[in-house]
Amino acid sequence: MKIAMLEPLAVEAAYLEKLAKPFIEAGHSVSLTTKSLTQEEQLELAKDANAIIIANSPLSPELVDAAKNLKMISVAFTGVDHVPAANVKAKNILVSNAQGYATVSVTELVFGSAIAALRNIIPCDAATREGRTKEGLVGTELFGKTFGIVGFGAIGRSVGKIALAFGCSVQAYDPFLKVGEVYDGVPAVELEELLKTSDIISLHLPLTEETHHLINKERLALLKKSTVLINQARGPVIDSEALATALNTGQIAAAVIDVFDQEPPIPDSQPLLHAKNTVLTPHIGFASKESMIRRADIAFENVQAWLDGEPINVKLGD
Repeated sequence: MKIAMLEPLAVEAAYLEKLAKPFIEAGHSVSLTTKSLTQEEQLELAKDANAIIIANSPLSPELVDAAKNLKMISVAFTGVDHVPAANVKAKNILVSNAQGYATVSVTELVFGSAIAALRNIIPCDAATREGRTKEGLVGTELFGKTFGIVGFGAIGRSVGKIALAFGCSVQAYDPFLKVGEVYDGVPAVELEELLKTSDIISLHLPLTEETHHLINKERLALLKKSTVLINQARGPVIDSEALATALNTGQIAAAVIDVFDQEPPIPDSQPLLHAKNTVLTPHIGFASKESMIRRADIAFENVQAWLDGEPINVKLGD
């Protein structure tokens, strides 16, 4: 079998070689990469491959169609919305993801950035460097706030656990939860109820047709003026134009955004770059030294499980 890695996985080459060694010893061909490849270079690697490994950059339909022998895609990422579903289904290609690799990393950044917003850490840093005092920068505590979680999968539940430890009153919305039931100590509520009553709202949803612009102008109008909105899920889950307007008019207090309508670098036309009261990060929630090692491990485990005829972490295909 020919296995081709089309994207670097942010781990050292020696570690990739260690992961590839058992496959090579078993007689498989493995192409590794530690740098970004052009579309042409990816096509060249993938054209005869039986399995490919990608991360979070969009996989083109043209590449999938051109890879005549392709039967398996291992995605070193949680979401698979950057994989052309129609094309892989048409060719009966199995797609596995790296479920769970970033749970700790995303959870930690949620609270790091939430506290940064609540306690004005970035403006405080600027004030200190400019010789000013805390005047006008006194923030609020996380303790005692109502923390709403939209999307209660593995990451949402991890966030809920930490929010409870901070002394928050936690509630969750997920279409797969039964309203009124309690899950891991967190009651499930309707989305509108959560939006109206939460002081902090953290989004942890996949991007689908149903979740695209789930947080729009009408739903933003339900939020309290003191609400902090956090998005560590997918950029298009929020209508960026509507959110920028809500921030600039004081309709909500602040937003913490790690994901945008496109991958960084973000163009100057992105309205959130110019909105007030924002903490913006360049899609780094999933990325820590530890999580990068975990996802590389899982990406290769997915391929091995497929070769063994017992695929794991399957998101598309049988």
